[in-house]
Formats: sequence, structure tokens, C-alpha cells
Amino acid sequence: MSVLGRGAKPLVLEPSWTLTFERGELQLRRDHSVVVENGHIAAIVPGRVQGREVRLPMQGQLLIPGMISGHTHVAAGSPTRGLIEGGRPFARPLLVTESLSDEDLDALTAYNLAEILRGGCTTQVEQSVSLRQAKSYVRVARSWGVRGYPGGMVPGWSRVMPIWFRQSDQALLDSVPDTLAEIQANLEFGLSVNGAEGGRILPMMTPHGPETQTPETLRAVMEAARQLGNGVHTHLATIARDSATVQRLWGKGPVTWLEEFGFYDIPFFGAHMGGWDAATDAEFLAGKSKFTYAHCPSGNGAGSAGGWQPFIEALAAGINTNVGLDTHSNDLLENAKLAVLYGRLRYDLTNGQSPVPVRRPTVWDMIKSVTLNPANGLGRTDLGRIAVGAKADLTSIDVSGFLSGSGTTPPEPLNNLLYANGLHVRHVMTEGVLQVTDGRLVVDDERRVITRGAQVVQEVWRQLESEDWFTPTPR
Repeated sequence: MSVLGRGAKPLVLEPSWTLTFERGELQLRRDHSVVVENGHIAAIVPGRVQGREVRLPMQGQLLIPGMISGHTHVAAGSPTRGLIEGGRPFARPLLVTESLSDEDLDALTAYNLAEILRGGCTTQVEQSVSLRQAKSYVRVARSWGVRGYPGGMVPGWSRVMPIWFRQSDQALLDSVPDTLAEIQANLEFGLSVNGAEGGRILPMMTPHGPETQTPETLRAVMEAARQLGNGVHTHLATIARDSATVQRLWGKGPVTWLEEFGFYDIPFFGAHMGGWDAATDAEFLAGKSKFTYAHCPSGNGAGSAGGWQPFIEALAAGINTNVGLDTHSNDLLENAKLAVLYGRLRYDLTNGQSPVPVRRPTVWDMIKSVTLNPANGLGRTDLGRIAVGAKADLTSIDVSGFLSGSGTTPPEPLNNLLYANGLHVRHVMTEGVLQVTDGRLVVDDERRVITRGAQVVQEVWRQLESEDWFTPTPR
């Protein structure tokens, strides 16, 4: 593992454009050098730094803060990708992954986390679909120097589907003892790794969603979250049916019901909100300074209904808004771009007829949604920005070459990101450690990571084939 930038010797980054943080705002600066030392940004200097320091040329590249995804299920991406876009459910493939050995699960996690790093995302707010997968995430993240806020989903994947899609509420009521046991197990694991790797591992409590909880389990979640001290992360008003279930059982919609348990008193990331009550929830959430909405355009697979999540409503309301990966896609740059493109389409389709104000998203909204906004939501003034003293979590993106650029340094590089994707990412570092260099993973043997990840996915697929799970893709 390269430790340039974390030790005493400085590393000078020389991009064509740098997205700096000055006087509370993001700014674009051309031909500035960024000096990295002791894991932090030591200086930002116009032009070239004089001297014999080690340098990393980034001609034609835009240097941005390491991107932050506010909602991930890391190990769940590759086993389902390419299988569920025609409408197949993803529940069974994820259940099969639960039967993997620890060694195979780590190989699967590593493949997906390598993709996420390769795409420029240095921090994940991670809701692993089980405690086993959360432990796997932490093992790989620690070995690669990744920054994460992990937790195991409660109820975990082996239990959640019969509770979530229950025919009777008795299934929810009967689930309480086992859910409480899962909460305790997640808390114990979280406490055992809280603050590990110099503070790069900071576990959260991650309940599946309000529709699979009761007041008793939510109180236990919040008690555990306060002990960990890092926040809480959940699916929130995912679909209209979930919201209707919560309203019927507890007399409030999920967004407002969670206030009874103190969710909004600590850093709180809520994903999706496709089933929120826009007329009341937009104004309610706008007043919650510790809440961050995680919009996932490719949630449920590419081309799904994720584009209809309320990104433009959240922006207009002033809700702190992030773009997250969810699962299936591990390309955060692509998802940020989709948020803008889907958002502009939705804005045009409303034609002024929306029940609440909407905002046509800009490229500045796009970049803030994966850098500054989620960092603020985490309460981290040392992340999501390029400023002296901030952590050296950094990503560079080619905005001048084939497909993203014009063969030369562009005058407005944020617009070029609308033509880019994760494969245009060239360099990635977390706290001064280079994890991706020239588009290749360097914190592990990239070829071995790919080969082992492929072997595990093939094992999952063989199991699905033996069950006649595969059906023809609709024409």
C-alpha cells in the first residue's frame, strides 16, 4: 500500500482544475497545486510548487473531494447486476449470498468495494444487508484504508422479507424478540470496531425501515445509536405502500413518526423517500438540520423507478441532499449524473403543476450532493471539501480526453462530468493513501480481486440455476 501523503514527506498534486472550498462555498480554481502531508491537505497554491517534492501530474483532470455515498449495500451489487433489470426480484440472489463462507463473502465484498473506489467514492454510509456482511465490509475496508460508516441491516436479509411483505401484522409483532437480539448483536460489533483505523471506521445503527419496526425496536435502535455516537441510517418512506402501513399502524407517516424516537436529534441518513407525503414531509424535513436525504437514481437496478424519487423536491425545500449508490450500480459519478438528468426531465414534466416547489438541478447541485452535503450531514467539516486542514480524501477525473472532453483542458469542467462516468476517474486517495492510480486499484492485486469476485458470483448464479430461478428477459 502506498503511503505517499500520509507520512512526513509531502505529495504535490498538479491537476488542471481543483474544486476548492473557500468562505463556505465550493469554487473552481485552475492550475493550482494541492500539497498533501500527514493525511491532510497542507496547502493549496496557485501554479506550481517549487522544490523537489514528489509530484503527481494530473493534466486535463479535475480534482474533487473524495465522493461520499449516503446509502450503500456494498456486497449486494455484482450478484444482481444484469439479472434484475427486466423485472426479476433481487431477494433470492441476496439470500444466496448469505450462505457464502467468510472467505467467499470477503471476496465478493472486495470486488464491489474495488468498483466503488475505482469510481471515486472514498466514503460509504453502508447498510450491509446483514451483520455478517457488515463484518465483511469492515474487514476489507480496514485492509484498504477505506472510510466507512457501516452497520448491519435489522432485520437482516434472512428475516426481513416475510416481515416487510407480511400478510398479517402479527408477523411484525412476532418478530420483535429476534429483532431486538439483532440490534444488540449489531451494537456489540459496532462498539468493538468504533473508531478503528484512526477513526476511519465509525459504525451506525441501520434499521431496515420504519415499516419493519415497532416502537420497542425503534427505541432500542436509538439507544444503541447514541452509544455508538455516529448516527443512524435507514430506508425511509421507500414506497407508498410502506408509508400507508406505518400510517395505519401508528397513526403517522414514517417521516414524522420517527421524530417520536429522536432520530432527528443525531446525524440521520434516510434513503429513497419515493413514498413520502410531499405536501407535509418536505417542509418538515427542511427544518431538520441533522437529516440527510439519500437519493438513489439507480436503486432497484438501472432504468428502474429510482429517477422518480423526490430529488428536485428536496432541493427546492432546502433539505440536505445526497446521491447514494444503493446497490446494483457501484458508480457514484454515474449516479450523480443521473440525478441531474432525471431531475431535469422530471422538472420539465411537472410544467409548474407540482404540489410542492421543485428545483431544476444544476451541475453544482450534482457535485455538492456527493461531497459537501453528505460530509455536512455526517457532521464532518474535514471531509467533502478541499481546504487546508481537511482530510486528504481526494478523487481526480479526466475531463479532457475521449468521451468526457475535447482533447484539451475544458473551460467549465463540471459540465464535462455530465459526459463522464466512473471509468474516467484516474486517481483516488483516502487520508493521503493512493488507492487508485491511473485508473487501477493499487491497494490490492486488482486481477486477483476481479478473479475471486467472479468466482463467487458464478457460485451464486449456479445455485440460482439449480433452482430454476432464471427466466427469459422480457422482449
